[in-house]
Amino acid sequence: MSVLDNWKQWEDFLADRLHHAQNEGMSEGAINNLAFQIGDYLSSQVEPKNEQERILADLWSVADKEEQQAIANIMVKLIQNNGGGR
Repeated sequence: MSVLDNWKQWEDFLADRLHHAQNEGMSEGAINNLAFQIGDYLSSQVEPKNEQERILADLWSVADKEEQQAIANIMVKLIQNNGGGR
């Protein structure tokens, strides 16, 4: 099963990567920029595998660049607060 097939696994995967980046000293701005780049890649290259990813993909597709950056920033916050059981 791919990490994209299950929302909780995806959240946990992102949380692990986020904590690793923070431990390596990556700034919040750099993390948010990376989240934006990942969101942009996923929206254009990866078919959503679950309901939550479909909603995010639909929101991303109608958002302008500033709104997409806000979505990416919110995803980082979500993962900081919920991902990986932390």
